Amino acid sequence: MGSFFKPVMSPEEAVKDIPDGATIMVGGFNIGGVPYTLIEALLQHGVKDLTLICNDTAYEDVGHGKLIANGQVKKVIASHIGLNKVTQKLYNEGKLDVEFVPQGTLAERIRAGGFGLGGVLTPTGLGTLAEEGKQVLEINGKRYILELPLRADFALIKAKKADRMGNLYYWGNARNFNPLMAFAADVVIAEVEELVEVGEIDPNDVHTPGILVDRIVLSRR
Repeated sequence: MGSFFKPVMSPEEAVKDIPDGATIMVGGFNIGGVPYTLIEALLQHGVKDLTLICNDTAYEDVGHGKLIANGQVKKVIASHIGLNKVTQKLYNEGKLDVEFVPQGTLAERIRAGGFGLGGVLTPTGLGTLAEEGKQVLEINGKRYILELPLRADFALIKAKKADRMGNLYYWGNARNFNPLMAFAADVVIAEVEELVEVGEIDPNDVHTPGILVDRIVLSRR
């Protein structure tokens, strides 16, 4: 069974192969479910020109907002940036590319990327700036925007607990974007608060199956 165990790494080792220009997904909703330890390691790693896919950009001094404040991000794909003054400033100055995506659409685009779908049809954004430059289809007399799937090179996610095979359990609203992102990246790095033996997580409580997880890191928070 040992061959099925996932490697448990230091955060520094887990992120060291993330290269300049990589696309990364970061789980979380505001301050909940954010992989803070992995983000700190990424800050130390000094990687730059990242494309960041996330629900929001947190705060300039909290979580993945620090990556933006530190000049490591070139593009953000998110549902809002209103809590991070640095993100707003860089965007308004033309120094940061921001693609705004309605929150539900963002989740569905990530899901589409993870499940191998060609896109998502949604009426959300019709007649607004969200429609510009996108294909609009009419089906049964109704118009829909075709939103394309999102995938990433790496996903940094946060769970409450993992077993040694990488099965993950999330607590409360920390599920948010984390389970979806685990499907939509080439390499999935899970930061967890507790590591347990196989069988200690009830199968009914496995929210992300271990087959999706590549590396495990213990949280330092």
